[in-house]
Parts: sequence; C-alpha cells; structure tokens
Amino acid sequence: MRDKKFFKPILLIISLILITSCSKNSSMKPEDFKNKEPRLIIEEYLSGNVKAWGILQNRSGKVTRQFSADLDGKWDGKQLILDEKFNWDDGEIQTRQWQITKIDENNYEGTAGDVVGKAKGYSYGPAFKFEYVLLVPIKGKEIKITFDDWIFMQDEKVAINKATMTKFGFKVAELTVFFYKN
Repeated sequence: MRDKKFFKPILLIISLILITSCSKNSSMKPEDFKNKEPRLIIEEYLSGNVKAWGILQNRSGKVTRQFSADLDGKWDGKQLILDEKFNWDDGEIQTRQWQITKIDENNYEGTAGDVVGKAKGYSYGPAFKFEYVLLVPIKGKEIKITFDDWIFMQDEKVAINKATMTKFGFKVAELTVFFYKN
C-alpha cells in the first residue's frame, strides 16, 4: 500500500515532464527559417500554373485518398487570387478559390468559400505557414477541421507541403503535397 502512495506522484511528475518537453520540442515556428534559402515568396511561386500531387493519411498513417491538382494564381500587387482544382482518386472533383492578401513582408491573410473566418499566413525563408479552419464535407455534413499547413520551397520549381489536420486539438489526418511550377 505504501509503495502505491510513493509511486503515484513520481509517475505524475514524469508524465508531466514528458508531455511538456514533447510539446515544446515539436512546435516549429515560421521564424525558425528566416535566414534560410531559397526564399519562398508565395505570391510569386503560386502565380501562373502550378501542378500538385498529394496523399491524405488518417491519424494512424494509412493513405486513404490520393489526388492531383491544378492551381492557377493571379497576383495584382496586393492580393493573390488562387484557383485550385483537385481531382481525387475516387472521382470527386473539388474546387476552391483563395483570396490571399499580403499584409507585410512576412504576414498574410486569406479567405475562401469553405474557410471559417480568416486564414493566417506567415512567410520566412523557404517556409510558408498557413493556419485556418476548413469546412470539410463528411457523410453529408460539414465538419470544422483546423489546418496547420506548411509549404517548403525546394527550388524555383518545386515545393513540398505538409498539413496536419486536427479536431478539438487531436490529429485526425495529414496531407502531403508535392508542387511543381510550370
């Protein structure tokens, strides 16, 4: 009986240390990339035609869907209008139009028809982070899913995107996308 009283607080302390150390180590910030090259200027990279291919994985890592996409962007000096057309492997075709406004050198805001409120974008070095809530159709309902979306420029033609999708703070899916600028 006495051993249980002794070990419970120790296990609690160890658990708290592990939880807090994991969360601190795993949080990446856009500023972490500010002095790295090549510089991703999202409005330049997404202007014109960009092709994309991606996979959607469930929370256990199983690939559940694949897609190809065509992106067509137009930059007017303040706002990027980005038309996206996704061709999913199950035959579904999905379109979205983003309006992405450049606030300053590092900050952006975006809207789209299926985005709740405004998306917040952060650009430093080769990285662009986009945070937003998307209405995702699931079984005839629209579910609010939070996206933590990162794009990393590899060179002037290639970028890689990794998005973590969460609901109530729990990961529900991941999206990995390869972009190629024509």
